[in-house]
Order: sequence, then structure tokens, then C-alpha cells
Amino acid sequence: MPIVSDIGVNAVEFQASSIDASTEKLNQILEKATKAGPRWYEVGAPKYRQMVNEGKTPFPVPPLLTKAQDATVPSREPGRNIWVRFYKPDDGNPSKGIYLYFHGGGFVMGSYKDQDDMLKTFANSYQLTAVSVGYRLAPENPFPAGINDCVDVAEYLTDHGPAVFNAPLRIIGGSSSGGNFAALTTFQLMRTRPQHRLDAVLLINGLYDLTLNMPTTVQRQDSVVIDRGMLEKFIEAYSLGASAEARRNPMMSPLYEDVQKLAHDSPSGTLPPALFTCGTADPLLDDSLMMSVKWMASGSEALIRLYPGAPHMFSAFKGFKVADDMAAATMAFLNERLGG
Repeated sequence: MPIVSDIGVNAVEFQASSIDASTEKLNQILEKATKAGPRWYEVGAPKYRQMVNEGKTPFPVPPLLTKAQDATVPSREPGRNIWVRFYKPDDGNPSKGIYLYFHGGGFVMGSYKDQDDMLKTFANSYQLTAVSVGYRLAPENPFPAGINDCVDVAEYLTDHGPAVFNAPLRIIGGSSSGGNFAALTTFQLMRTRPQHRLDAVLLINGLYDLTLNMPTTVQRQDSVVIDRGMLEKFIEAYSLGASAEARRNPMMSPLYEDVQKLAHDSPSGTLPPALFTCGTADPLLDDSLMMSVKWMASGSEALIRLYPGAPHMFSAFKGFKVADDMAAATMAFLNERLGG
């Protein structure tokens, strides 16, 4: 009887012949756009955020939808609140749960107010109350400010979601650096709220090892959207230049969490079901490969979907095949776990 591997990978997803014309076009557009303006660290984070808000970067200003609303959640620090933005289903029917989302931006860029289209999609596709978190950004607020804000909001919604939004917290998700926060927040909820079981975790091209020692982050110096130099600047700002050893702190790099022990100690014996998604041209590809395998090795359910030739954050570009394919995979995953 032939020996069968305990872990399987569809090698076709990594072959150049699997990259379709639509994805090649997206890469060309993004490569041109990312070369058209200054990088955030060349002008400073505050100035670049202002440029984003004023439409002075190669990317359009995200729309603000009238039905999205702002609110605040108390933080662990007395007298300070955390901004959140939420969108409820347009049909007016009761929400089936809360989807808590952490935006990307390398711990430095991005805003909870930039997510209205995504919030609307999740609210109406799954009958959920979708919530985006305005966590504090580096370098003004380095580690652990951002992750503390994310955990505070998650714990508050676990405790008060049914009273505040008439729905329980059911899903946590995040993209890029927000994927880092999503994984860490999930782990922290398992410690502090062990009786609360999430239905799903969505981990989108996440950064799970802040040492930046994964092979793809080392080898892909000139990737589209983000490259090695930009990643180093993000991590330097967030970690205040901490050493690689210090960045192995599991509250900073979820890849170093003892997930087997965390699962074993939980009432369910497993981590929540997780969907990992990443493009094969993303320098953070190995982060997703390694984190998903560790999730599986804990005895927990984890699926990883890879998209040939897709760059970092490709899912934000609706209308391109890879983005639409990922949206369809996410819908299938969530419908199975939410009973849709």
C-alpha cells in the first residue's frame, strides 16, 4: 500500500500556467499604481493618511455609506473609548450574529471607516451585523495598543453583543495585519471567554510571523502592493524596532502560539473553524501556509484556499476573477457554518 502524506497541497495552484489573464491584468494595474506615488515612510504616516483621505494616492477614496454608523466601545483604559463602525442588514430583519472585522494596513495605515462596502456585503449576504474596529495605529501607538483595542472590542461584544446589537459575536476576520489581529484576538477570547465558541474565523493574507523570516517574505523583494522593504518599515513602526527574538512573542506573532495546548485546554478541544485565503504571488504566502498547518495540527478545522498569481490584498478588487472566486469560497464556507 503506497504511503500517503498527512498534509496535501494542490501543486497546480503554484504553476504559472494556472494564472489567468484577469489576474495578470490585475498585477499590471497594481504594479503601475504602487509605483505612481511616494511610500508612506517617505512622507511619514500622518501625511500619507491625509493623502489617502484626500484622494492624493493612486487608489480611490473608499465610499462612506449613509447606513453605516459609528459607535464607541469602552477600552481597558479608564476614560478611553474605541471607535467602531457597523452596518446592519438592509432588509430590517433581525441580525443572526456579529461579524467583527479588523482592517489591514501594516499596523500603520487603514481606517475602520474605509470598510463600508465590505460591511454592507457581509450584512446583507449573511444577515449579520458587520463591525469594523478603529484600533490605534503605529507609529504613534505601537505594540500592544492595536491588539489591545481589538481584544477589548471582541470581549465587549462577547459579553454585551446580544444587548447592544441583539446578536451574539459569531465570526472574527481580518486582512493582512488585521489577519494577525484576528488570529490573536481569537486566541485571547479562548483564554478569557472559554465558554464562547466562534462559528468561524476568516484569515485573509495575514501576517503571522513578525520576524519576517518566512522564505517568501525573504525571497520576494519586489512583490506587487507590498515588498520586503515596506514590510520591514511596518514592523519597525509597530514593534519600535524590537529584535527578531522579541517579535516571536505570541501576542505579536500568532505563529508562535502553542495552539495545540490552547485547543486542548478549551471546552470544545479545538480552535474555531478557520478559512485561510492567500494569493500565491503574495510575499506573505508562507505565513498562511504555516499558520493553517498549525491550525490543522491542533486537531481543529482549517481550510486554505490559494489563488494562482494573485497579489497581496487581491480580494479588495471586485470584478477580477480571483477576487470573485475568493468571495464565492468565503460564502460557501460561511453558509456551511452559519446554517445558511
